Amino acid sequence: MPAFVRVSSFVLRTLLGSVLVFLVGCDWIGENEEKEASPPRPLTATEKTVVDTDQRFGLKLLRATVDAEDAGKNVFVSPISVSMALGMTLNGARGETRTAMERALEKQDLSPPEINDAYRGLIDLLEGLDPNVEVALANSIWYREGVPVKQAFIDTNRTHFDAEVSGLDFSSPQASDRINGWVEDETRGNIPNIVPNQIPKEVIMYLINATYFKGPWRTQFDPAETEEEPFHRADGSTVTVPMMERTEEVSPPLLRTDQFTAIDLAYSDSLYSMTILLPHEDTSVGAVVDSLDAETWTQMTSQMRPTELSRLKLPKFTLRYEKELKEILSDLGMGVAFTEQADFRDIADTDRSLFISEVKHKTFLQVNEEGTEASAATSVGVGADSGPPSLVVDRPFVVAIRENHSGTILFAGTVMNPSSG
Repeated sequence: MPAFVRVSSFVLRTLLGSVLVFLVGCDWIGENEEKEASPPRPLTATEKTVVDTDQRFGLKLLRATVDAEDAGKNVFVSPISVSMALGMTLNGARGETRTAMERALEKQDLSPPEINDAYRGLIDLLEGLDPNVEVALANSIWYREGVPVKQAFIDTNRTHFDAEVSGLDFSSPQASDRINGWVEDETRGNIPNIVPNQIPKEVIMYLINATYFKGPWRTQFDPAETEEEPFHRADGSTVTVPMMERTEEVSPPLLRTDQFTAIDLAYSDSLYSMTILLPHEDTSVGAVVDSLDAETWTQMTSQMRPTELSRLKLPKFTLRYEKELKEILSDLGMGVAFTEQADFRDIADTDRSLFISEVKHKTFLQVNEEGTEASAATSVGVGADSGPPSLVVDRPFVVAIRENHSGTILFAGTVMNPSSG
């Protein structure tokens, strides 16, 4: 293996948007001998359980997204963003719908109060964990004016998710501007829109999470050392990219396995980090992703140890990614939530059947010499059926007169022109 670590952009598929959640409960050593900060308080048992469930969901979501994406395309998801948006929606679900969503989110062993309390605790913990790292988890609910949204649904999501709740005239383009403006503000301009300019008539509600992360490297790269260098893609072709380099005090936590080399690059006081898995030359990124589950992830992070490297090289890059998650989440087991058989009666007092019409996910990632900036937005659209069907007999039709007990047809015919006499 070469003396330095060359990182392929395809490995970025494994840079989980919620790595900040995954690593909160892990004990690991930082990149140098400086004293590292400790979390302000230990996680509660329920919070640790929710982190574990989000870890399982996150890796499952990553595997499914990579499998569903075109070969050679970057993938970057934020499991915590998807989880929180669906977590708010979960508070309106009943019966089979709730059970299916809980299983997809890996939260089937937690009660509704435990799930909500843990989300509340994680928001408070993550946003204030490191004063030099900016982390923001913002939630909002936007509903069509006139929809009788249940107060208990609103109160629960305000209390546990800090959700901003607003009723808007969805028929007006200003509604989209308002929602998209909120997303743009909460992602610091990185994601300018998440809902269409004209909101579809069947959509009665959007439940949105916006997640933002900005952290300086614990040991930054010198911009003077960044040079254009070849970058080898999975199909064998080569492109030129700006490659950052560090040659001094390079002893990050590292682990070599049969499939890949794992490296941990710390931010600020080492309470947050970026974890990169570089497949060996005879191993594909897909094979590495497929091998990841909660057990292997935890085993890997716990076994990483500070390792001296002669130098470290990492691409400087910016990427944007978006994905409609309806099909992926259906494959993960919550398909009933997307049908008119869904039960979301705890969202609103209405005779119309409510269902999830879409789950749209967008992410942003920028890595440079100073550190990392990442944003995500997840929008859950709740639609309603059109109500009792109508029938207008305004074209040629067949008519019959029959006796119902015996089934005897007394008359039958076609009416092609009722006005012809």
